[in-house]
Amino acid sequence: MISLCVVLALALDALLGEPRRWHPLVGFGHLVTRVEAVLRRDGHSPRRQIAAGFVGWLLLAALPALLLWWLLTGLGGSPLVAVEVLILYLCIGNRSLAEHARAVARPLLAGDLPAARRAVAMIVSRDTAALDVSGAPRATVESVLENGSDAVFAPLLWFAVGGAPAALLHRLANTLDARWGYRSEKYLYFGRAAARLDDLLNWIPARLCALAYGLAGRLPAALGCWRTQAPQAASPNAGPVMAAGAGALRIRLGGPARYRGREEWRPELGCGRDAEPADIGRALELLWRAIALWLAVLVCVELSWRNSPWV
Repeated sequence: MISLCVVLALALDALLGEPRRWHPLVGFGHLVTRVEAVLRRDGHSPRRQIAAGFVGWLLLAALPALLLWWLLTGLGGSPLVAVEVLILYLCIGNRSLAEHARAVARPLLAGDLPAARRAVAMIVSRDTAALDVSGAPRATVESVLENGSDAVFAPLLWFAVGGAPAALLHRLANTLDARWGYRSEKYLYFGRAAARLDDLLNWIPARLCALAYGLAGRLPAALGCWRTQAPQAASPNAGPVMAAGAGALRIRLGGPARYRGREEWRPELGCGRDAEPADIGRALELLWRAIALWLAVLVCVELSWRNSPWV
């Protein structure tokens, strides 16, 4: 039944994409702003700011997941399946990721670098005005690989573990990390709980995603890059995902990038040649193959569980 819900949710996402109007995360974003205005105080001590951020995380991520679990315990049969599929559909963003990535690939392949830069700015936080013909596809492939883990793999895996409440918990926690998990003066302490808990929730999914990228591409190169390069990355989860994904594609990622006017050097990930515009499509195909592999494993586990004499 879990695999059926996953297939239905992926089909809904492929057919409809993210809701164009009345997306629940838009309302959630407004709620985050209001809760932050109540809890965050610049004059508070670091300890109090950390505690306030943790309370905000409990209210905005843990409490909705708990309420959903309580609601689902009273449902059964078709209504339960329908709600589970709907929640999972709203938690994943596979089609949206592909649409944004292709919006970069099309102008790059047509030689329109300014349009590609504008499209890249929609999916990355770095400065894009000076990206060259190598930097634009590199940034996009990095986004596909990392968000393939955060926005597709992780919610699917958490759904398999704990159903819609677990998937919702991850999605809301990931959104809070995107809002509060910055190492800036404003969020250094208040956002620490959101950043650490997001790292915790993504630790296992990121490594399973990295393994799936390797199995769906070039496994020896993926494992080698993961082992030697991932520890150098700033993020404990993005490192394995992007290193393995780049190795599976046999391309190089990382290097210089500008954030808020300052150039930062990130460790080189992957192997082989520099990223090219055509690699954006290859990265999307790698993600789809990885999802298909994971789904096949899930089906096999479910069948084995049902046929087990101990069940």
